[in-house]
Amino acid sequence: MKYFLGLDNGGTTTKAALYDIRGNEIGVASRDTRMLTPKPGFIERDMEEMWEANCGVIRDVLEKTGIDPADVAGVAVCGHGKGLYLWGKDGKPARNGIISTDNRAYAYPLKWREDGTEARAFEMSCQHVMACQPVALLAWLRDNEPEVMDNIRWVFECKDYVRFRLTGEARAELTDYSGAHLVNLHTRDYDDELLDCFGLKGIRDALPPLCGALDIAGYVTGEAAAKCGLRAGTPVAGGMFDIDACAIAVNVVDPRNVCMIAGTWSINEYLRRAPVTDGRVRMNSLFALPEYYLIEESSPTSAGNNEWFVRTLLPEVRAGAKRNGRSVYDEMNAWVASLPPEEFVPVFHPFLMGSNVHPNAMGSFIGLNVGHTRAHLVKGVYEGIVYCHKAHLDRLLATRDVPPECIRLAGGAARSLVWTQMFADILGLPVETVPVNETGALGCAIAAAAAVGAYPSLSDACAAMCSAGARVMPDMKAHAAYQKRYQLYQRINESLDGIWDEVRDCVEKG
Repeated sequence: MKYFLGLDNGGTTTKAALYDIRGNEIGVASRDTRMLTPKPGFIERDMEEMWEANCGVIRDVLEKTGIDPADVAGVAVCGHGKGLYLWGKDGKPARNGIISTDNRAYAYPLKWREDGTEARAFEMSCQHVMACQPVALLAWLRDNEPEVMDNIRWVFECKDYVRFRLTGEARAELTDYSGAHLVNLHTRDYDDELLDCFGLKGIRDALPPLCGALDIAGYVTGEAAAKCGLRAGTPVAGGMFDIDACAIAVNVVDPRNVCMIAGTWSINEYLRRAPVTDGRVRMNSLFALPEYYLIEESSPTSAGNNEWFVRTLLPEVRAGAKRNGRSVYDEMNAWVASLPPEEFVPVFHPFLMGSNVHPNAMGSFIGLNVGHTRAHLVKGVYEGIVYCHKAHLDRLLATRDVPPECIRLAGGAARSLVWTQMFADILGLPVETVPVNETGALGCAIAAAAAVGAYPSLSDACAAMCSAGARVMPDMKAHAAYQKRYQLYQRINESLDGIWDEVRDCVEKG
C-alpha cells in the first residue's frame, strides 16, 4: 500500500496528514507555533521553530500510524499565502517570518494606489496590492531594515520555505507567487517591469526558479530525513497556496461552484479560464490546474475572530464543556440555535486581524443593550463573519455570467451544522461541506498522488480521493431577515470609514 503525505502550514498551526490511494485519512498530527507580535500590527514567527514543527508532525504521524516511511510515495506542502519568509546569504533565516495577517506595511498600498503605481502593476499582475503581500513587506524592509535586504539569498512564501528545507532545492511554486504581486499573469513569469513599479528590481536574483504545483520540485535530503523520519529520496511536489489545496479537497476543479474557506482568512474563490482584468475583484492568481485562473476575494476576517472570542471571553465555558465531555463549540452552537433569525443581535465587524473595508478598521460590536446575553454575542460573531464572506461573494458574483450551483464550504465553520445553515440562509444559496478533517493536507496529498503518477491527472485524483457531504438548502424566510441586517452591517461600515485612521493613531501613540 502506498500513502501520500500532506503538510499544511497555517498562521499558527502546522499539520501533517497521511492518506491512502482512495483519500482515506490514516492519521493526523499537529503542533502549534508561537505567534510573535513585537509591535501592534506586526505578526511574525520563528522560522527555525516552524521547520522543527514540520519535522515534528511528520515524525508524529509516522509513529502514530505505524506507516513505513518507504511506503510514503509522495509529499506535497501547502501554507498560508502572502507574508514573507527570507533565507539569508549566511545559510539561515534572514529574520523572523512574517505571517499573512501582518499589517505593518499598510501605508504602501495606499500610497501606490494614490500615485498610480497599483494601476500600472495591475496591467501585469491582475491584482490589487495588499499590505501583507511580499512586495509591500519587501518595500517596508527596504525602508526600515536595509541590513536584512542586503542579506537576502531567497525570497520564499510559507510553504516554499518548508519545501526548501525538505529538499535543499529553492523553488517558487506558481499558485503562491502569482498571488504575491511578483509574477506577470499573462507571461506566467517574473517581470522586471513589475518589480520596478515597486522599486524592487534589486531582489530579482533572490526570486527562486518557478515551478508548477504538480512538478516534482525535489527529493527529501538525507539531512532532512534524519530530522523528520521520511525516507531520503522521497519525491516532493511543488505543492500550492493553501486556498488552492482546500479547493482541490472539496473538488472545486471547474467553474460551476464557489469555494469558501472560513478559517483565519475569509477566502472566497472560483475558477475561470481568463482573469478578471477590470479591477472588480481583489485577486487573480494561477490555479493548480494550468488552464484555470483562481478568482479570489479574501481578507483575514473569518473564523479566527470566533477563536479569539472563545479564548478571550469564554474560557470557563470551554473548561466546563471539557469536564462534561463536550466541546465549547457544541455549547455555542446550541446558544445560536436558540435564537431565531428574526431576533436582533449586536452587529459584529470581524476585523480583529484585518478588514476588507478600510486598512485600519478594527473589530466592534454595535447595538448592545442590557437584554443581550453571551448567546446574542456569539450569534453576532457567527453572523458578522458570514456577512463579511457575503460582501466578498457579491463582488465575485458580479463577474460571473451564471450563479454558482452551490457553495463548497471548508474550514472551521463547516464543522458546525448551525453555522453552515446560517451560511446558506444569509447567502441564499445551497451549501455543501465535505466530511474531511484537514482540507489543506488532503489537497496536498491529492496533488502528491497526481505528481508521482498514481493518477493520470489532478482531476482524476480528485474524483477518486474526494468525498461530498450533504447539501444544505437556504431557508428563504430566514434569508429575508438576514438580508435586512446585512444591509445594516454595510451601512455601519460606511459610517465608520472616516474614523479608523484616528483610531489607529490613538492605538499607536496612546
